[in-house]
Order: sequence, then structure tokens, then C-alpha cells
Amino acid sequence: MPDAARPPLPPFTNETARQKVRMAEDGWNSRDPQKVALAYTEDSRWRNRTEFPSGRAEIVAFLTRKWNTELDYRLIKELWAYDGNRIAVRFAYEYHDDSGHWFRSYGNENWEFDGNGLMRTRFASINTAPIAESDRKFHWPLGRRPDDHPALSDLGL
Repeated sequence: MPDAARPPLPPFTNETARQKVRMAEDGWNSRDPQKVALAYTEDSRWRNRTEFPSGRAEIVAFLTRKWNTELDYRLIKELWAYDGNRIAVRFAYEYHDDSGHWFRSYGNENWEFDGNGLMRTRFASINTAPIAESDRKFHWPLGRRPDDHPALSDLGL
């Protein structure tokens, strides 16, 4: 059975690209690997640091491992650029490990979508730095970032 369309569909406008970015952020903040994987094509290819998941099953396994070790994960994504069926974003996320040490990861992603609005490629470049718990900036309850919470640019990130 073919995948259902996931609007907004390419070609993207400024408004629809921003909407797609927020939808991706909301999905990842759910920390639900099965739900998140449905935004990608069956044969989606990723580069994430040193891992290269391919296909939904590998994406689910990757995200499951990720969120089992990156605890209290909170993410903000911001549109950087768009053209046709491609979107570039920058992001930051905060989490702690099982020892209570906090981290902030910063990165950029390049996305390419198929005609149904499913992401077929995702290339992520990410750097992680330890932070003191008192330096955290993402303080909303787990789940979707509230609409009134500052974005990356507002936070100086």
C-alpha cells in the first residue's frame, strides 16, 4: 500500500517550509520512533554523525537507541533555506545522560522530499557540548514546544 501524502507538499514556499520544519520538530519532540519514521519514505537514507540508517526499520532502531540514552530530550528546529523539494534547517537540542550530565547539541540538516511530502534524504551534521544544568534554555514540559517559547534565534543560539 502506498504511503499517504504528508502535506505540505513541495514545491515549498516560505510559509509551507516553516510549517514542515515545525511539524518535524513536533514529531521529534514526541520521542515516538514509530510515529517519526512515518514522515520518511520507506527507503529514506540518512547521515547522522557517523551512522547511516537506511529505511524505516533502521530509522526506528536508530531513534529508539537515541531516546533511550538522550533523556529529557527537547529540540528546537529553525528554517534556514528552502528551494523546490529541499529544506535546510538548523537546530539545537538538550538532554541528559543516565548520570545526570546535561548536553546541548547543535547542528544543520539538509532534507529532500518526494512528491508526497515524505523525506527521502536527511543529512545531519551535529556537534555536542556538555552544559551545566543551570545553563539549560529549553524548559517546557516534555513534548511539543509551546508556541510562545523562544526560537533558536531568540535564544541567541
